[in-house]
Amino acid sequence: MRVLITNDDGIASPGLVVLAEVALAAGAEVLVAAPHRQYSGASASLTAQEVGGRLALVDERPPGLPPEVASLGVKAAPALISFVAAYGAFGPRPDYVLSGVNLGANTGRATLHSGTVGAALSAATQGIPALAVSIASPEPQHWATARLVAEHAFAWLLSRPDDEERVLNVNVPDIPVDQLRGLRPAYLASFGAVQARVREKGHGYVQLTYSGVDAEEEPGSDHDLLLRGWATASLLTSPHDDPGETELPSFDGDGDERPTVDVSSGTVMSSGDDRPSGEIEAD
Repeated sequence: MRVLITNDDGIASPGLVVLAEVALAAGAEVLVAAPHRQYSGASASLTAQEVGGRLALVDERPPGLPPEVASLGVKAAPALISFVAAYGAFGPRPDYVLSGVNLGANTGRATLHSGTVGAALSAATQGIPALAVSIASPEPQHWATARLVAEHAFAWLLSRPDDEERVLNVNVPDIPVDQLRGLRPAYLASFGAVQARVREKGHGYVQLTYSGVDAEEEPGSDHDLLLRGWATASLLTSPHDDPGETELPSFDGDGDERPTVDVSSGTVMSSGDDRPSGEIEAD
């Protein structure tokens, strides 16, 4: 069993070590391949830095990683790391992808923007079962709690090897193990732990403010349970069409023969400097 560990906080994050140790304890061969710097909010972006047409790699290790675990810093978004790993970029295709442990919660519909969840969803689109784990603090103090919950979550994932198109998204409160109330299934809160508002608009700029979301009126949601001392587990699906019973728009054109059509698949956004193209550089 081969497991890829990645994240969106960068190769120096101690959360990588927690998941690597969980995978090692389960008997896996482990590879850490994480962005060379922070990619929080990258969602499922496929941005990368290329040098001479090659994806740039850095020989770096998170602090405390067991010496037997190979590690790479990749100048790419976490979703791209999962994507190319599925095609053998870092050795044999992984059987599982574990993403995190993210610094800060990834709850509610705000999971759409998470690079941690994006990496897991990218793996799922390639048929690789994936787990995303987050701890609800930017400076966690209780990694043992995250490890305990991740162990249970990974064991559940291993028991469902055919469920490769969904992602288990887990959030852990940053509290001592003896204060943890347990792990509970949860639905996504209406938005998430943080939301943004436009504070001011001016010539050539927009200023945003960020604030916490009060989810107490959503009992049973991931954010609500997290606030009350529970770790939460939510099952996410990778993108798929879902028309249901909806009648979609259609019409018949004038063409009466099958034309020859060139369909472009686009390109991965990349650049030769230290910032992937498409990013906004501060003045």
